[in-house]
Amino acid sequence: MKPHFFRLLINLILLSALAVSCNSKPEKATLTIYCTSDVHGTIYDYDLKRDRPNKSSLANVSTAIKNARMQDSSRVIFLDNGDFLQGQPNDYYYNFIDTGVTNLTAEVMNYLGYDAASVGNHDIEAGHPVYDKIVHELNFPWLSANTINTATGQPYFQPYTVIERNGLKIAVLGMTTPGIYKWLPKKLWEGMDFEDMVKTARYWVSEIQKKEQPDLLVGLFHSGFNYNYAGENAETPRNENAGVLVAQQVDGFDVIILGHDHQAKQMEITNNAGHKVVILDPKSHANYLGKIDITLTRVGNAYDKNITTALIDLSKIEKDTAYLNRFAPAIEKVKAYINTEIGEFKEPLSGRDGLFGPSAFTDFIHNAQLATTGADISFSTVLQMDALIQKGTVTIRDMFNLYSYENGLYTLSFTGKEIDRYLEYAYGLQYNTMQSAKDHLLRFKSDSTGKLLKNNKGYYILASDFFNYSCAAGIKYTVDVTKQPGERVDILSMSDGTPFDENRTYSVAINSYRANGGGGHLTKGLGWDKAEIDSRIIKIMPKDVRFYITEYIRDKKTLDPQCRNDWKVVPKRWFKKGKEKDYQLLYEQH
Repeated sequence: MKPHFFRLLINLILLSALAVSCNSKPEKATLTIYCTSDVHGTIYDYDLKRDRPNKSSLANVSTAIKNARMQDSSRVIFLDNGDFLQGQPNDYYYNFIDTGVTNLTAEVMNYLGYDAASVGNHDIEAGHPVYDKIVHELNFPWLSANTINTATGQPYFQPYTVIERNGLKIAVLGMTTPGIYKWLPKKLWEGMDFEDMVKTARYWVSEIQKKEQPDLLVGLFHSGFNYNYAGENAETPRNENAGVLVAQQVDGFDVIILGHDHQAKQMEITNNAGHKVVILDPKSHANYLGKIDITLTRVGNAYDKNITTALIDLSKIEKDTAYLNRFAPAIEKVKAYINTEIGEFKEPLSGRDGLFGPSAFTDFIHNAQLATTGADISFSTVLQMDALIQKGTVTIRDMFNLYSYENGLYTLSFTGKEIDRYLEYAYGLQYNTMQSAKDHLLRFKSDSTGKLLKNNKGYYILASDFFNYSCAAGIKYTVDVTKQPGERVDILSMSDGTPFDENRTYSVAINSYRANGGGGHLTKGLGWDKAEIDSRIIKIMPKDVRFYITEYIRDKKTLDPQCRNDWKVVPKRWFKKGKEKDYQLLYEQH
């Protein structure tokens, strides 16, 4: 036989196989995608951090998924959208304390039977030893196409997976918010980089369509809805919240699942190619279970797709007792750990005052940071709007309320002028410019008429995230709220009364989020780029801030935290009136 005859024969065989494949596709099929996002350790029906029951958790999810699979497992797909390795003491315990066993999070997610998950920024925050271990413990693909191994140029994690249900191929492409380089110390993501999501999606959609020819393409993006967040826009490279930008600009997706911003969303857009894309965000902390119902009807060699979404309120779903019993022994180990006594407080310590001005709460963190690092000055803030440590015995559990995150502790060098500019930026985020004692002290979001806006829970919305407020210890200064941002701070001296020199270089204790550009204090406030930030690092402590606060308490044994009174807001009467007014808005009118 001649070569061209063999080629013809092979082509006929391939065409025949394709025809058989097309004919084997169902004329009509239904699928249901269930999804969680930003669970943040809410795996049990009890909030270990706050020592109170949860309204919902993965125990409720377990019931919902089991029921769905009992009805028809052939149509169910179950996905998670990242940030499951940080948030509760059980995460901390199995990430960093009891590391010789399978991570509890992996055991839980394997038990629930997830089909795939994406990698979240707080998963990367756990560090290489944690996520490099758990990726092998999960019984499903952990996806992030835009997290790149700098040694190979290829994705560090699996970029996508293909799930088969009812004769259909469903491709799931995972991506991670690329803002990680701005927030986390490089040691946590050494050997990795985070590429732009739109650019990444264009490449991988093309690859998936060529190699897999899926019947449905799902984007599983640990990235939020608002691409204008924090001053970014549609043209910003490596936009933190590029999920909607991908939906608009990259054709091929049928469904995109968002996360990261803890906002419940259900919407449909028409992309730039004129095709419909359904978008869902199931919020966070196992409050909701996202549900996406899909009906596919054959039209020629393609499918017409009808897609609807719902958010299932998990507090209305019964808890799965079998699930709770299965993981009770593991949780008991965590309880024993967090109930460990470390010291005693003579008085309660509340974070509320720290939202408005000087407070014993923020100064306690300052004192711990200064004692640990030996720095000249400390920068810190309140990380929870309602943190409270009761009078009496203090346990490790209390430390999770005192300091929510696994932030590292850095010492950086600043000139006196830069310290002033840093604080000007911080108080520009925090304080309104008051015209009288009747004005608001804090900056709130408002509409075009000046009316203050509330969220769907009835809370007034601050103009800037409170965790981006910042104050200092080690220097004496005033903040004049009658003046415009950039002209408010007057540094008088060091705390001990010695002169403060704007031309001198000082060592400053600061957490890793802020030290890597989080909140914009260094990048926007001081204009530092990444190279400049790195050049200012004096020291990086090996443990997280919470660890050093714990050790500080253990060393002191008995504490009576007091306000250092290093700084004050003026005019004094206006500050008092404004604080009273805004305290009522934030804590009493709900």
